[in-house]
Amino acid sequence: MAKIFLLPDWRTALRGGLIYAAGDTIATLIVGEFSPSRALGLLLVGATVYATEIPSYFRWIHSRFGLPGRWNSLNRALLAQAFFNPLWIARHLLFIRLFSARWSELNWQLLSIGLDSFLHIVPVGLLMNYLIQNRVPLTWRFLASAAYSALMAIYFALSEVWFG
Repeated sequence: MAKIFLLPDWRTALRGGLIYAAGDTIATLIVGEFSPSRALGLLLVGATVYATEIPSYFRWIHSRFGLPGRWNSLNRALLAQAFFNPLWIARHLLFIRLFSARWSELNWQLLSIGLDSFLHIVPVGLLMNYLIQNRVPLTWRFLASAAYSALMAIYFALSEVWFG
């Protein structure tokens, strides 16, 4: 059996970091809050935390539900959607606030924002996770998910404005 948890190779880490940082940088430019420390922080998180946990989770999903069939396809999509849950979103917002030195905004409201953000994106998230988990080969799923997540980073950043 293949290892589920692996540290990312440098290409995966670089791609993850650049994609996450690019998405967040676009978001900050849109809302007029660009910060070099935030961009650098998201580059670091994308290259380390996300580049490790997301491919590992996708490998685990594939090891459990990798066979063809509607039930397995649906399980892959639901489990991917469940990974990017309100807690994950709140943690992402926590990273953003930490790297932006917005210390006074580190509070429990992040969970509420994460829940609102998650509930508003469920239909699109399920569709995208279904496509990523069922149409993209396992070796490319992190890249596809990172690209989608970069778009979501823009959404998450804007969700602070919309729902915060």
